[in-house]
Parts: sequence; C-alpha cells; structure tokens
Amino acid sequence: MAENGAARGGSTGGGDSSTPYVELGRADWAELAQNTRLPLKETEIVQLRGLGDPLDMREVSEVYLPLSRLLNLYVGGTRQLHRATSDFLGERSQRTPFVIGVAGSVAVGKSTIARLLRELLSRWDDTPRVELVTTDGFLLPNAELQRRGIMERKGFPESYDRRSLLRFVTEVKSGAPEVRAPFYSHLSYDIVPDAEIVVRRPDVLIVEGLNVLQPAGGGNRLAVSDLFDFSVYVDARTRDIAHWYEERFLKLQRGAFANPQSYFHRYADLTEDEARARAASIWASINEPNLVQNIRPTRSRARLVLRKDADHTVSSVLLRKL
Repeated sequence: MAENGAARGGSTGGGDSSTPYVELGRADWAELAQNTRLPLKETEIVQLRGLGDPLDMREVSEVYLPLSRLLNLYVGGTRQLHRATSDFLGERSQRTPFVIGVAGSVAVGKSTIARLLRELLSRWDDTPRVELVTTDGFLLPNAELQRRGIMERKGFPESYDRRSLLRFVTEVKSGAPEVRAPFYSHLSYDIVPDAEIVVRRPDVLIVEGLNVLQPAGGGNRLAVSDLFDFSVYVDARTRDIAHWYEERFLKLQRGAFANPQSYFHRYADLTEDEARARAASIWASINEPNLVQNIRPTRSRARLVLRKDADHTVSSVLLRKL
C-alpha cells in the first residue's frame, strides 16, 4: 500500500499541557490519511468485523486507515533507530519484529480492530508479514482454573499463564525464527491440547487481549507491555459496553450456542428475557468488575486511545505526546 501524498490535519487538544495526550476529533483524525488509498474491499471488511460490530467502509477510511499510516511511520522510525544504534555500536544485528498491543474490555470491539490492523498493515510495502495472537491462548486450561477455584474469574489477570505469555513475546521480540503459542477454542471455551499457533519472524506482531497493558506484578521485573513498540486501548462508556455485551450474547445464544459442542449450549433454549437476564448477570459479576479493577486502569499506559460512541463509531483519538 502506498501513499499518494503528504497527509495533513489539525488537533483539538494539542495545546493542553496538562495531559500527556494530543486529542484529535474524528474529522481532524480522518484528514490525516485523506491522500492514502484504502486497500480493502467492502466484502473484506464485512468478513473482518465481529458479531454486533457495524464496521463499514467509512469507519475504516476515517479511523483505521490513518491509524495504519501512523503505525507504518512508527515502524519506519524504529527501523531507522535500529540502523543508527547498530552503526553506533559497530555491529550489524538483525532487526526484530515491531510489536503492537491492543487492549480493552470484553465486547468493546478490540478483536475486530486487531484483525483489521493486521490486514491494513500487511498491505504496506515494508510490512507484508503481520501476525496476530490473542491472549486467549494463554488462559489457564479450564481444569486448572477449576482446581484453583477461579473459573468464575476467567479473564482476570490471575487466570492467565503470564509467564508463558511473557516468554512467547520475548522470543518473538528477540528475533527467534519460530515461536509457538497455545490455541484457544471459543466453541469449547478452553485450550485445545496439541494445537498451536506458529509465528515465524513477522515484520509486525499484534498481541490482542483484555489485560495486555498490565504492569509487572508478583515480583516480576518485566511485563508483556514493556516489550510493545506501540499500544492501543479501545475505550467506551461502561453502559455502552454493557449493552454491546448483552446484544452479542443474544446473537451467540441464537447462533453458536445452538451447537451441541458449545460450552454454552445450556443457554441455547433460554427465552429472550432469560437470555438478557443471564447476560446482565455475567456482565455484572465478571466482566464489569474486571473492566473497573484491571482493564480500565491500564488505559493511561497506552500510546493511543480510541474513544467509541454508543453506535460503536470512534469519536476521537488520543495520541501520547513524544
């Protein structure tokens, strides 16, 4: 993907010295890629969007195309810094993958954004190999969660094998020729034994998950987020995310839950009122506490924040000042 000219745009909050972020409204942000060609077709965008996420051509052009251009600039800048550092040290070390973290609540749309960024970044000439790994694969197996008595806290930081996740990203970042990650099935709601995702020295690695911006804890000196070259937090009002979660639950209840192999098949025969009540209960007891206690506090650690309105469209973008 090539740019046809220099992009220009203004900001709505660049003069505020009390915040580490520059805030750009939707219109100003969209102007930053007005001369950049959108490389995706509408059919591709439909395939990328998640359940209940009304992603369309306009949203991609005005929000995510500028973001892909910004990330392309960061990749190029990092490579220049690598060359300068290598020259300074008098060595010729191999450059390592550019790692991007994408964080946010359940149902906020971060998985769709991660998939979309993978496709957009792979269309730039200098980053053709882009891999995406979700932290779901690093959840502890259900049997282990049950043994520890934390099955109801699945998705909370303690439900992950954080050492394995850190080791995986460290190996990718170090330039290892091949790194393997566990595979998670949303159908069985569990890790699949003997199944793996293999990452082979990509130009860009995207790591998407609820808690990827968590600081180091438990005596660890290094957090996964310390290895990120760039990070994105997908933000929205709690009441909007709760509504999106409930609507997504209903769509799954009418669709995927009908599969007898689904972990949630027991919900397939609920009435709509019963399904809404169950979704609200899960949100209130698990997802909202995780958002409030663990996920949202990491928002300020992100390099860029995408703020969504009630209709899932991005209304503004916050970019950390350099």
